[in-house]
Amino acid sequence: MIDDDDVPSPCISLCKMDPSLGAAEERAAGGLCTGCLRTLDEIIEWGRATPERKRVIRQLIAARNVDAADADAADADAA
Repeated sequence: MIDDDDVPSPCISLCKMDPSLGAAEERAAGGLCTGCLRTLDEIIEWGRATPERKRVIRQLIAARNVDAADADAADADAA
C-alpha cells in the first residue's frame, strides 16, 4: 500500500548538472540536473524533505518542464 506521504523521487538516473539550464538564480547555483531538472540543493534536500516539501519540488520541476518546452518551441519557430 502506498502512503499519501510517499512522494516518488523525480530521479531518472541521468544525473549530470548543466550550468546552462534554469533561470538565472538556478544557473548561478550550478544549473539543473539534465535528468530530473532539480537544482543541486533540491537533490541534496530530497532525502530529508517532508512530503509537503517534496510536492513543492515536484511542482517546481513541472514548471521547469513547461519553461523548457516553451523555449524549445521558440527555438523551432526561429529556425
